[in-house]
Order: sequence, then C-alpha cells, then structure tokens
Amino acid sequence: MINDRFDSRFLISTETLAQQLDAPALRIFDCTQRLVPDPERYVRAESCKPEFDAAHIPGAGYLDILTELSDTTSRWRYMLPALDELAAAFGRRGVGAGTHVVLYDTDGMMWATRVWWMLRAIGFDDAAVLDGGLKHWLAGGGAVSNAPCEYVEVAPAPVHERPGLLVDKEAVQAAMNAPETAIVNALTAEQHKGGGIQYGRPGRISGSTGVPARELTDPDTGLLLPVPDLRRKFETAGVDLANPVLCYCGGGIAATLDAFVLTLMGADSVSVYDASLSEWAQDPSLPMETG
Repeated sequence: MINDRFDSRFLISTETLAQQLDAPALRIFDCTQRLVPDPERYVRAESCKPEFDAAHIPGAGYLDILTELSDTTSRWRYMLPALDELAAAFGRRGVGAGTHVVLYDTDGMMWATRVWWMLRAIGFDDAAVLDGGLKHWLAGGGAVSNAPCEYVEVAPAPVHERPGLLVDKEAVQAAMNAPETAIVNALTAEQHKGGGIQYGRPGRISGSTGVPARELTDPDTGLLLPVPDLRRKFETAGVDLANPVLCYCGGGIAATLDAFVLTLMGADSVSVYDASLSEWAQDPSLPMETG
C-alpha cells in the first residue's frame, strides 16, 4: 500500500493506464449497465452501449454483461454461464492467453468488478479494475474517443476453475449455520433495513451484516476510499478477514465490489451469491429480516 491506496496488480490508476494505452496486449472494456426501476420486475437492466459509442477511453470495447457474459437461459439476471462458454465469449472479444485486461465503468466500479470476478472464476488473473472508472479518467483530463473497438477474436484462455467464487442458495444456507462465516449485504443501508428497491420481500438475509458497495467509493472522485477507511467499514460490520465471507446484493453485481475490496485487503475465502436477493427474496421458505 502506498499513501493509503492499494498497491495491487488487480487495481490500476488512471495515470498508469494512460501510459499503457499503446500496449499491443492491452484490452480495455467499459462494462457499465443501467438499472432502471420497473414495477413489474423491481428493476430492469439496460445496456449503456449508446453512451459508450459517444465517448469512451481510446481503444476500449464495450462488454454487455447481460447478453454476452451471462446465462441467458436462467430465470435470474446476470447468472454465471458455463465456464467454457464464458471463456469463449471473452475470446470473441479478444481476451485470451497473453492479453492484459483493464475493466472500467461509469457507475461506482461494481460493473467492472463483476467482470473481474467472472474472469477470476475461470482462472484468468491478468485483469485489473480502473480505480475511479471513467469519472476519474475524465477528471484527470483523460482523452475519450468515439471510434469503434478493433480487438480481434482469439483462442479462449484455458479454464482453471475456482469453485466457490460464485455460489448458490445452498451455500448461503450452509453459511448461515457456520458461525465463523460473515454474510455481507452490499445493498444500501436503507435496503438492508427493509426500505428502497426490493426484490420480492423487503430486508436482508437473516443474520447478515451490511457493507454497502455504494459507500466504498468516494462520491466526488469515484476512487475507492483510503484503505484504512475501507478496513474500518468491514471491521465495524463484524467481518474478520481471516474467516470466510459470503457477499450478496440484489443480483450479484454490487456484491462483487465488496468481494473485490475484501480480496485487495487480503481475505482468502470470499464468495458471491450469484442470484442474490433476486432469488432469495422470492422464495418464502428462505428467512429474511428487516429493521
């Protein structure tokens, strides 16, 4: 750590990225999606490709997480597809052995961390998240472009499965019976208590603690908070980095920012509940609480 910032190959600064834009093996992607309130489906996901087309980091491509990188046959949004299919999807976008990936978004870094977490699940570790995303890039005078992406398809990277990174409701139920495991809700404090946008029933998974993903970044700069502040948030929530942590949210997106930060802080056993409350809250047999 340098000056209370993480020193990790998984997090890249805008200044460092600006110096690497011409690197032949570099693959940059905007991963942003938009969640729009929808009375029929709680929230609706929309692509941000039009905004990307208008202005993006030079050379970058756009990854549509919902249509390109998710199991489109699942009832639940954003679910992890079969790992060989996921590796092939990345290969079609130019990501394979010998490439270096930088991921960014325009909304709190959680879309970028979702893709980072999926790459991690297939065993691809040569990827970093842009600290502060496009917001910080622009604030620092970074150039933007409207030119189309030119990455060519490559052979998929070999899959080296990491079981336990993305888990199902049975894993959550098991964690509820394991006192050493912290179950962390990455939704807002309001949602944690039972207000705000809901996913079928209000509140949180019973026994879980809350560390809102929206509070892990500076609202003015877009950057991750200083490391001591991040550590304090998780410690206050009762999270012990030496023990397993299972993160969830509404649909497996915000939870990956919590999981990413925990990984940067040195936690060895971090899972994300893939379907999260989109599934849990709609099953009345699964316990939830409010207040």
